[in-house]
Amino acid sequence: CERDYFSLFSPHCAQCSKPILNKMVTALDKNWHPECFCCVKCGRSFGEEGFHERDGQQYCQEDFLALFASRCQGCSRPILENYISALNALWHPECFVCRECYTPFVNGSFFEHEGQPLCEAHYHRSRGSLCQACQQPITGRCVTAMGARYHPHHLVCAFCLRPLSKGCFKEQEGKPYCHPCFIKLFG
Repeated sequence: CERDYFSLFSPHCAQCSKPILNKMVTALDKNWHPECFCCVKCGRSFGEEGFHERDGQQYCQEDFLALFASRCQGCSRPILENYISALNALWHPECFVCRECYTPFVNGSFFEHEGQPLCEAHYHRSRGSLCQACQQPITGRCVTAMGARYHPHHLVCAFCLRPLSKGCFKEQEGKPYCHPCFIKLFG
């Protein structure tokens, strides 16, 4: 009979195993009813975007990206096009910014602290290497006084503004004073 003939000699659908009598989709070395060829994750039919294959399985673009795409270290969204590879991770170009102030890096130059990209100012702030007086990074010699760091020429008497280059000073209410000014002001 006709039904047995089609059952024996027609190609069979890879999804439902029934014979294919009319239209047929051939993909991934298998045959499918058009309505059976759909995403293995969500079950939706493939539209204009087509399908993506992984390990012999077909996925819609949304599920494929959600399951298998590389993720941006900054925003965790899938990376679809351009990316930056830095700090052992991938980043969208717009996400590779200072993790404190979110400004882009000038000339691509950045600093790393605890696995995060930082601008120079925030890198030095996180390491405690900003001058207490000018708030600029200290890259050379450094003077530590009153629990803070200073460029040597920025540690000055709070009254006469002369450098305290010898390191000898008196402290009053968190401010440094040279000996003559301290005696003059505080007796």
